[in-house]
Amino acid sequence: MSLKASELILNEDGSIYHLGLLPGDIANTVITVGDPGRVSTVSDHFDTIELKKEKREFNTHTGTYKGKRITVMSTGMGTDNIDIALTELDALVNIDLKAKKIKDELSSLDIIRIGTTGSIRKEIPVDAFIISEMALGFDGLMHYYKDDSFLKNDIAEAFVEQTGWSAKKAMPYVVEGGKELIERLSSSSTIKGFTGTNVGFYGPQARILRADVPDREMNNKISDFIYKGYSITNLEMETSGIYGMAKLLGHNAVSMNLVLANRASGEFAENAKEMMDKLIKYCLEKIVT
Repeated sequence: MSLKASELILNEDGSIYHLGLLPGDIANTVITVGDPGRVSTVSDHFDTIELKKEKREFNTHTGTYKGKRITVMSTGMGTDNIDIALTELDALVNIDLKAKKIKDELSSLDIIRIGTTGSIRKEIPVDAFIISEMALGFDGLMHYYKDDSFLKNDIAEAFVEQTGWSAKKAMPYVVEGGKELIERLSSSSTIKGFTGTNVGFYGPQARILRADVPDREMNNKISDFIYKGYSITNLEMETSGIYGMAKLLGHNAVSMNLVLANRASGEFAENAKEMMDKLIKYCLEKIVT
């Protein structure tokens, strides 16, 4: 049965609606970044670039690095954009867009997020590289999908109980990253972490400028949470969505985080651009190794 035109939306050139991409435009290895301007920071390291396309906040370059074909794509900030980006990336490899039918044989992408984060632990300093083993989503995205078999509900329930999580907020969910990719990108230069994914940058992360928050101690409660040896290391805005959508659709995902801020000590990185380039080079070398 064909998918309805209202569900699988295509542009006039046959490209997928939001990303503006055709199936052959992407590689099997996809690097995602939040900032559209960071795409060229990654692709500047490529040996060749075969494609550059941009639509909305989704900027995409595909090329090769040391002989390996790689796509780098910006998603913008937040898990709402991740829902769009990963669903449409999956459609590019697993749906026949012309026939509007799901393929009999499905493909799996390797998805590597390279982004920034804030540490909530004094012992994890600015400039550190955190590789997320698991993510705790505060955004509620995965509750909009039927399959929740891969969620770690016991950890989420313990978190709600320990922190006094408000019933007005979305129920948190916990999901693991792709173990093979995590091991491939891990080294003595990285710290394995349990990442909290927020729905915003200010109030949701208890940053107060003019608008107050209902619980000024929430970050401390998140930091104090511990269950079966698990504790939260850092906060950002995309990882739980990437891990959840990847598990749901059968892809492999890892989130690589550069610590720009230490919320516990109040420090902020002084050489963010240099350290981000270092993380990009690190990830590219690990991808081709």
